[in-house]
Amino acid sequence: MTHEAAGGPPTRNDDDRPDDARPAEPQTAPEVTDADPDASGSSAGEASAAASSSDSPDASDSPDGGPQGGEERPEARLAKAVQVAEQALIEFEIAVETFRVEVENFSRLHHQKLGPMYARLDELDAQIAEARAARTGDPEDLRKAKEARDIVMPMPGVDELFHDWMDSDGLSPEASAMLTEQPVRPPKRVRPSEEARRLYRELARKAHPDLAQDEPERERRDEFITRVNAAYGRGDVELLKELAAEWAAGPAKPLPPLSESEELYARLEWLSRRKELLTVLAKELEESAIGSMLRMAPDDPDQLLEDIGDQLLGEVSRREAELAELVQ
Repeated sequence: MTHEAAGGPPTRNDDDRPDDARPAEPQTAPEVTDADPDASGSSAGEASAAASSSDSPDASDSPDGGPQGGEERPEARLAKAVQVAEQALIEFEIAVETFRVEVENFSRLHHQKLGPMYARLDELDAQIAEARAARTGDPEDLRKAKEARDIVMPMPGVDELFHDWMDSDGLSPEASAMLTEQPVRPPKRVRPSEEARRLYRELARKAHPDLAQDEPERERRDEFITRVNAAYGRGDVELLKELAAEWAAGPAKPLPPLSESEELYARLEWLSRRKELLTVLAKELEESAIGSMLRMAPDDPDQLLEDIGDQLLGEVSRREAELAELVQ
C-alpha cells in the first residue's frame, strides 16, 4: 500500500491505473469568434470593443480628442468671452440710449418752459444796447447795439430763404421761369467727348448683360452697365476710366471662410469698436449744456427747471430796471 502526502501529488505512476480511473484529459475551451455569442450573450467583437473602451483613455482626454482634466477648449473660452462682451455692450447701449432720451426730453422741456424767458432777456439786452447807443452816439455802442439786435432777429441765409432758388448771381433761371409763369427750360444736354464715347463703347461690348452665362452674372452686369450709362450720360470721362479699371480687375473674389477662432476674434473686435463709439456719444451727451444741467439734478429735473426759471425771472427784472433808467 502506498502512502500519499497530504495535499501532494500521488507517488505511483498513473500509467498503472485502469483506464476508467485515469483523470480526464483537460478540455480546451472552444474558440469563440465574433459570430459566436459568449455566456453573457454578447459577441466577442463587442466584448473586445468594450474591453478596449474601458482599458484605453477616454477620447476626450486625448490630445486629439479634447483637453485633459476637464479643461475647456480655447474656442469655448473665447466664445464665452464674446457672450459676456455682447451682454455688456447691450447693457451699455441701454444706458446710453436711456440717457440720450432723458437729455432730449429735458432739452424739450427746457425750451418750452425757459425759452420765452431767454428770448425776453435777449430782447432786453438789445433794447438796453440801443438805448445806450442813442444816448452816447458812440460808434462802438452803435456796433454793440447792432450785434445785440442781430441776436434777437438773425438774418436768415439766402439758401434758407429761397431753397437754392437764388444765389449770388440772383434768381436761378428755373425760379425766374416759375415766377413769370414761363415754361421751365430743360437742363442743357451734356455732349460726351470722343474719349467718353470710346470708353463707353468698350465697356458696353465687354460688360453687356447678354454675355452672361448665368443669372448671378447677368445681375452683376446689369448693375455695372447702369453705372456706366449714368457716367456716360454726364460725360464723366474719369469715372468711365475708373469703371474700365474695375471691370478689368474682375469680380471681387470671395474671402476664404474664417475659422471658429477667427470669427470669434472678429466679433470681439467689432464689439470693442462699437463700445468706443458709444463711449464717445456718452461723453458728448454728458458734456453738452443740457446734459450737464441734467446731471446736476438727475433725481428731480423738474425742480431744476423751476430753480433756473426763478433765476431767469430775477435777471429779467434787473434788466427791465436798467432799461427804465436809460430811457428816462
